[in-house]
Amino acid sequence: MKCPFCGEIDSKVIDSRISREGLAVRRRRECMACSRRFTTYERIEEMPITMIKKDGRREPFDRNKILMGIEKACQKRPVSVNTIEQLVDDLERELQEIGEKEISTSVVGEMVMARLHELDTVAYVRFASVYREFKDINDFMEELKVLLNSAKEKE
Repeated sequence: MKCPFCGEIDSKVIDSRISREGLAVRRRRECMACSRRFTTYERIEEMPITMIKKDGRREPFDRNKILMGIEKACQKRPVSVNTIEQLVDDLERELQEIGEKEISTSVVGEMVMARLHELDTVAYVRFASVYREFKDINDFMEELKVLLNSAKEKE
């Protein structure tokens, strides 16, 4: 690790600690040349994900777009901001675990809908109505029938 004071590459680690969030390792180092101390952080480098839109366009994954869509679907529903944040965290982690550089928005949309279906059915229907772009009331009613049938099966 290069010393920020003298530029020497040789240093020794004096202390290592995991950060509060557990997402980084904090290392206290001492330069072997000038004996000054400095701190470094070691983090996992996450692979950037590119989203493939329905029309074929590609754009970088944007966590905030998903967060805003879910927040809008959960508006005036008994779903806490913390629950929504956790849902998006879990989704983002799962997308990273897939290990693909490019993922279709349809895959992400289905993943969001599956989570919302378990969390709050009204939020699920709201999200699905925008995501699936229902053309008319019949499309909407078909989705509600599927939802009602799955609710009956659970009983």
